[in-house]
Amino acid sequence: MAPHRIVVFTGAFDYTVRKGIVAIDDAIPELTWLVLLQRPARTLRQLLHNQAVNFRRNGWRWIPYQLADLWRRTTSQRSRRDSRSGPGSRYSERVAQERPNLRLLRVSDVHAPGSIAAVREFAPDLGLSLAAPILRRALFSLPRLGTINLHKGKLPEFRGMPPAFWEMWHDQASVGCSVHCVDDRLDTGDLVVESSVSRARHSTVRGLQLQLDEVGIDLMIAATRSLLDGSAARRPQPAGQGTTHRKPTLSQQASLRRRLSQAGSLATLPRHLVKEARAATLCGLYRGLRRVLAPRITVLLYHRISDDVRDNLTVGIEQFERQMAIVAERCHVLPIEEVLAASVIPKSPRPLVAVTFDDGYLDNYLHAAPILLRHDIPAAFFVATGIIDSDRRFPHDLRRGNPAIPTMRWEQLRTMHRWGFTIGSHTVNHIDCASEPEDVVREELHRSRDALRSELGIAEPILAYPYGGRLNMTPQRLQLVREAGYSGCLAAYGGTNLQRVDRFNVLRRGISHEFSDRAFRLECLGLL
Repeated sequence: MAPHRIVVFTGAFDYTVRKGIVAIDDAIPELTWLVLLQRPARTLRQLLHNQAVNFRRNGWRWIPYQLADLWRRTTSQRSRRDSRSGPGSRYSERVAQERPNLRLLRVSDVHAPGSIAAVREFAPDLGLSLAAPILRRALFSLPRLGTINLHKGKLPEFRGMPPAFWEMWHDQASVGCSVHCVDDRLDTGDLVVESSVSRARHSTVRGLQLQLDEVGIDLMIAATRSLLDGSAARRPQPAGQGTTHRKPTLSQQASLRRRLSQAGSLATLPRHLVKEARAATLCGLYRGLRRVLAPRITVLLYHRISDDVRDNLTVGIEQFERQMAIVAERCHVLPIEEVLAASVIPKSPRPLVAVTFDDGYLDNYLHAAPILLRHDIPAAFFVATGIIDSDRRFPHDLRRGNPAIPTMRWEQLRTMHRWGFTIGSHTVNHIDCASEPEDVVREELHRSRDALRSELGIAEPILAYPYGGRLNMTPQRLQLVREAGYSGCLAAYGGTNLQRVDRFNVLRRGISHEFSDRAFRLECLGLL
């Protein structure tokens, strides 16, 4: 059978678009791609006109907004790591373009005669509209099966843009994600598939957008497959219903943020200001003293990435993405294996940081891993092998009276291992290694090791011992860890690894929702 031909219309060959294309190409065999990327050349007059229009629409807020954006662009310090080596490297622009079945065509106008001629010559079976400009019939009707659009919103109620914002504005219990056929009007074509994301107690617009990115990829795979094999069931949208929304003003965005935020009490505000001032001072000192400070590696410890709750084991979805953006831009990120190998820590112009997770909650797979892939950050996940892939609950959740929190399954861990993440042991039943009898500890270490070997093929796993305190591990129990064949052992009682790493007592710093971005940067520096 001849390969199916797919044309992609887009205005941004960014991470989300690239990941969607790669995911569809991996899921459906025998595809050939033409990506039509519109990059219009704008004159100075057009740029000034756009600035004037935005100033009239947004008022005074537009000036600090533009200045902040300019500052971010000019001060970006993103590390230039080899994009072929990280867990998200397969979605990088360079690697995506090297796919032999994909051609990227940059044009100034997707509707120009040359663009239309290129699509007609390609003779596509199906068109995909991904972050595309509004398409005209002369273009979207060229594919044999028509063109479908990924719309991150519920249809017909929330046409237009941006994802999640207007559903949150109107206090909806969930936000939608839809794939529909492109027609002559905006977001009015027949529905092919749709889904939704429930709004959690602490959801933010950006947090929901990150979730919709992943849902949208799954929907596009399903829609593309069903249209190509003829099984798609198209459903017309109700006539005369729905509302088309436009981009919110900066004032509306600020208003929604205020509604969603929980104001701190007057009692906690002074404490917050003191912590921020201390963090700013120490960050400033680090820049001046980094050449004389002892070399160090900071290992960050997370447990849950979720907007369901805010406790000392949880970081919000949007917050975690901001933190990983900081790590990717300002730090040199090490896989945990390189940390263990650093008997002598080298000097580095950037803070040396590693990212780890304990326990094995499902949100690690649903929320953390996609964000780590987005920023191409290696990470290690230490799982209690007897609690994952079951309906059992962690002892600390039972003590706190927490509701049942889903854990990962072995198939998800296998997928994460294929992505390039490290999977390690957190014992079988999340035991306190210091207080349990020696034979129980020995059995837990061996059973967890054997499970990781049989399920994932990991010959010499790493252990992060549960609870992680100084009193939760003893020299005698640590000898059992060595005898069981573990290649290292991680603690969780704070601190930074200075000058050298003790591979059987790797220090880690716990991160929770209480960290501001500035305080998080301070943790990465490992100064306290």
